[in-house]
Amino acid sequence: MTSMNIWHWLIIGFGGGLGAMGRFAVVTSINRLHGSFYPWGTFTVNVVGSFIMGLAFVFFTLKYPNLPMGWRGFVMIGLLGAFTTFSSFALEGLTLLQQHHYTLALLYMLASVIICLIAVTVGFGAGKLIF
Repeated sequence: MTSMNIWHWLIIGFGGGLGAMGRFAVVTSINRLHGSFYPWGTFTVNVVGSFIMGLAFVFFTLKYPNLPMGWRGFVMIGLLGAFTTFSSFALEGLTLLQQHHYTLALLYMLASVIICLIAVTVGFGAGKLIF
């Protein structure tokens, strides 16, 4: 493993900026379409991001481990780290609980965790087939 230098930090930061903007665009668009208490936008980015994380892990770790570290950092740490929103997920789950939407909160939390685990597993499997 190579040591981190300023370029690695900048690459990760650039990926993070793009991921955050992508998350904002997707969450805003999806929530605007649904207008319900259920946080569909965050749920969507967590599932999609988990799937892509599975693909990226296979690509960068198993198939092409010798690619420069900057690429993996850009995609997995920066782009996907900022695109997926587990901290937002936790806050939205708490908000649903505080609003006394207990069934919806439980459904949201269980579905998010289970479906994201499935998505990352499917992404991993797809990555092994593709790459």
